[in-house]
Amino acid sequence: MTDSVYKIIELVGTSSESWEDAAKNAIATASKSLRDLRIAEVSELDMQLEENKIVAYRAKVKLSFKYQGE
Repeated sequence: MTDSVYKIIELVGTSSESWEDAAKNAIATASKSLRDLRIAEVSELDMQLEENKIVAYRAKVKLSFKYQGE
């Protein structure tokens, strides 16, 4: 195994349906511009409310990917 370096970023995905979909949306969006995604960790879940009703589920996701030097 060769030595590697990984970068960790934090994203917030949203969904009107569920926390699971919110996390999936964060990963799907990140995968469009990042390569070699490795680990996704859901670190926080919350909801956006309007007039006492849930309008969005939010998932804060820590995502690691293999760092590619310039």
